[in-house]
Amino acid sequence: MTIIKQRPAPLDAIETLQSAGFTPLIARLFAARGVDDVAKVAINLSQLLPPNTLTNNQQMAKLLADAIGAQKKLLVIGDYDADGATATAVAVKGLRAFGANVGFLVPNRFEYGYGLTPEIVALAATQEPDVIITVDNGIASVDGVADANALGIQVLITDHHLPGAETPEAACIINPNQRGCGFASKNLAGVGVMFYALLALRAEMRERGLFAEASEPNLTELLDLVALGTVADLVKLDENNRILVEQGLRRIRAGVCSAGITALLNVAGREPAKASAQDLGFYVGPRLNAAGRLDDMTLGIQCLLAKSEVEAAQIAQELHHLNLQRRSIETDMQDSANVELNDAEVAQQFSICIYQPEWHQGVIGILASRIKERHHRPVIAFADAGDGLVKGSGRSIAGLHLRDALDLLSKHQPQLILKFGGHAMAAGLTIKADDFELFKHSFEAVVKALISEADLESVLEVDGGLSMAEMNFQTAQLLETQVWGQGFAPPLFYDAFEVLSQRLLGEKHLKLLLKPLSGGSVEAIYFNQTDFLSERIQAAYQLQTNSYNGAQKVQLNLRYVAQ
Repeated sequence: MTIIKQRPAPLDAIETLQSAGFTPLIARLFAARGVDDVAKVAINLSQLLPPNTLTNNQQMAKLLADAIGAQKKLLVIGDYDADGATATAVAVKGLRAFGANVGFLVPNRFEYGYGLTPEIVALAATQEPDVIITVDNGIASVDGVADANALGIQVLITDHHLPGAETPEAACIINPNQRGCGFASKNLAGVGVMFYALLALRAEMRERGLFAEASEPNLTELLDLVALGTVADLVKLDENNRILVEQGLRRIRAGVCSAGITALLNVAGREPAKASAQDLGFYVGPRLNAAGRLDDMTLGIQCLLAKSEVEAAQIAQELHHLNLQRRSIETDMQDSANVELNDAEVAQQFSICIYQPEWHQGVIGILASRIKERHHRPVIAFADAGDGLVKGSGRSIAGLHLRDALDLLSKHQPQLILKFGGHAMAAGLTIKADDFELFKHSFEAVVKALISEADLESVLEVDGGLSMAEMNFQTAQLLETQVWGQGFAPPLFYDAFEVLSQRLLGEKHLKLLLKPLSGGSVEAIYFNQTDFLSERIQAAYQLQTNSYNGAQKVQLNLRYVAQ
């Protein structure tokens, strides 16, 4: 059952925002998302949190400046998702702008797993680096850092994930979530942390007088990459992250961004000049992620580092084809999961653990997310990892901190989970294939102890209704230019309608003409819905622009219908 809940919008906050020049609708939407002061929606770079407030960032800057000055060989070790790819590209581009001798290495998820593992250190050592810089990983890499230290390789960690019980013995660690860090935003993505390292490095080199005869690198040129990684990693869009994303989007729209992002937008059929946060999250991010899921994220990083439009377009096309393959694999996996899952049985469970040997390791995270959306339960999907092991990828609901749940389970049964990591809403783990059934029942018991039946109720937060006068193209455009995302949800409205007409579109979607109770009519689309609706409905919807064959219209994108 889905419960509809309207977000409260305090009147005093609405009035404050309107008096500052925001439209009544935007003021209402922002107020419902906790904005009660114009400063909270500032979009100027001058409003960013100072780099020196990120614990150890000044020390990191000194070590980087020393290494660059000594012409040491730097090697960036990235991660295989979009955040890791953009963080790697930011590190390489940024450090090269400061004159560094720097290369990169990204683990193949199927061969090496996640993070600075001993195996990755051994592979990195063949390139004889003096310094390893981790991006979007490293905070849990105790053994890998120890191996690097033994080889005489200095390790600098930039990460944003939660630390484990033991901290690696790295030369320096910057991570807003490490113990003792007082940085005011705990929501920086990995790419944001690396960007902050470069800001501190520029300040350090400025203080050393290294720009007396040379111009300073313009780090704002990296903001398109920072925006992409921040949106794609689904970190909370707090005030600081919203500034980074807004400034990155402005560069993309102005055509002064990396050739790779432009190429990925083009291959997805999106206009760079009208790019939105949703475009980065739903069109660019998945194509970039496809490289890490099915192949090697090196391809994605090469796209982001491409120096020409021709090179970027060629790689973007490869990524596009990989994403088509990923979608096909995902569809097959969803079909087989739907056959296995009995809705009546699932309704009696607090969690879902599901495993089929033929499933693809790189796609189980998406599968877990889709199952979670359908059943509103914490879900862990497993795939075969060889050598008698299976790897799981989990997605959680608001009431359950997934990493903490796995940590609790590992304390109860120390031999069951071989390794795990993650955060509140997503986590990964490895177990023995023979232990799947034991894990399934043990995880169910832990989840049942941590959450209540009320947590399993799906709550849909909406922003009230719109008048017919507000359902226009200009309003839709205004909404699409704002930065929405994780923790600052896109507007979702809720109204009653009469269904004037409906037809199937492409045998997959419903195309409708709706009449609001206030009169008039508006077009609507209900994706992945083939059953016709009743004559009167109540629907949660997003207001969207729809440009087709040169015509610009407004349409409602239905997200939930109560009949």
